[in-house]
Amino acid sequence: MAQRAFSIIAGLALALLTLGPIAAVLVRAEGLGSFRPGDFEALQFTVWQAALSGVFSTILAVPVARALARRQFVGRGLLVSLLGAPFILPVIVAVMGLIAVFGQNGLLNTALAFLGGPRLDIYGLHGVVLAHVFFNLPLATRMLLQAWLSIPSERFRLSASLGLSPWGQFVTLEWPLIKRIAPGAFAIIFVICLTSFAVALTLGGGPRATTVELAIYQSMRFDFDLGRAAMLALMQLGLAVIAGVIALRLAPAQSFGVGRGRSVPRWDGQSVFSRLWDSAWIFAAAAFLLIPLALVVLKGLPGLLDGAGQGTLIAAKHSILVALTSTALSMAWALPLANRKGELLSVAAIAMSPLVIGTGLFLILRPFVNPFSMALPVTTLVNAMMALPFALRILRPEAEAVHQDFGRLRATLRMTPWAWFRLVWMPRLKRPLGFAAGLTAALAMGDLGVIALFADPDRATLPLQVYRLMGAYQMEAAAGAALLLLILSFGLFWLFDRGGRVGADT
Repeated sequence: MAQRAFSIIAGLALALLTLGPIAAVLVRAEGLGSFRPGDFEALQFTVWQAALSGVFSTILAVPVARALARRQFVGRGLLVSLLGAPFILPVIVAVMGLIAVFGQNGLLNTALAFLGGPRLDIYGLHGVVLAHVFFNLPLATRMLLQAWLSIPSERFRLSASLGLSPWGQFVTLEWPLIKRIAPGAFAIIFVICLTSFAVALTLGGGPRATTVELAIYQSMRFDFDLGRAAMLALMQLGLAVIAGVIALRLAPAQSFGVGRGRSVPRWDGQSVFSRLWDSAWIFAAAAFLLIPLALVVLKGLPGLLDGAGQGTLIAAKHSILVALTSTALSMAWALPLANRKGELLSVAAIAMSPLVIGTGLFLILRPFVNPFSMALPVTTLVNAMMALPFALRILRPEAEAVHQDFGRLRATLRMTPWAWFRLVWMPRLKRPLGFAAGLTAALAMGDLGVIALFADPDRATLPLQVYRLMGAYQMEAAAGAALLLLILSFGLFWLFDRGGRVGADT
């Protein structure tokens, strides 16, 4: 009963914070706006690029996650942590790294010119999809890897003793896992790409590559047409909810049962071909994701000292405070909502435009307090809400498996809610909870959304400081501040993720 009450309270709070701001925008705009000729093209482009990005990210993540799940090598733990880095990068920083590799004067075009090949253009649909795969492939890989590691190792020993072929083992053990996790991973990535703003702005290449989020930005920033912005936001919300419903319908609850909780060597994938196949996927994924990161580091090193001025250090302190508070709030929010209904409700949060939420909160707070004085608390709240779908996608499969595997034991022993939470729930959720907390902290560190609407010069976060330095053409200082932001984001991610894996089989 207590858990159900907490779930209801958390769900109502999420619904209020999702619908309240857009209601405030609608009241201020005196109703919805109307479609413009370019809005339908923006809708088509948004859905198409989001679908392509989700499909490519999820499909490519399957062999990468499988290879990491069944291979042990020196530096594997570090590589698994590094593979999460692109998703936690501030978008504008990551785009700089991609341009350094795939841009007109990037490494790839330089190599093609040397070999006499044609030059590649990163701008347009293919550039947007490439950037989204760069960001979301690590997320899909980690989701699938967490699920692969949840298969009790005794199942692989049993399949070996029964003489199952590699294909038979894949169909029996691994394909059900992919069917359970992949639809949800695709839906989350699809919804992320629906609200694409900075990627489409920098790599879209013109009006034909305009997303709905860009149209919302133009309505609010240049036309101040709140009615049209609200109409586009509701349309974006509807698409995301449909994607979430489809994903949940296609992802049945399923568990592989309870293992003995110990590491058992795997006998599958020991042939030479399997080793080469897994190694090739691990190497290709590492190169695709880490080379742009390396270039960001190299470009940022010269300006690191210049970028670490007083304003940058104060902004870094603000960002750390926001990130830690957002993480605590999001995890407290996610635990009671770690079920199908909670995950579906959370999809609305990530689907709602941060620009619309920020403007709605500005209108709500304006009669009572100075909204600019609430810049950091509001940013903290919105960051916690925006990270909630990722946390639930990570936590829900394991939470449902715990209920399925130990629910009857709990009823038999008549465990109190505190005993269940302390002895069963938290130990089983430790690893995914650490990953979810690290992801939330890193995303909050790199967010440049609501803070841009609220902040004054004394309340800037580090991403906003980078943006301001770039706007002032202090590119070396901006690169240094961006590198500091990268170090802090990845540091927080590593601390939380490592804390969740201490004492767990990874």
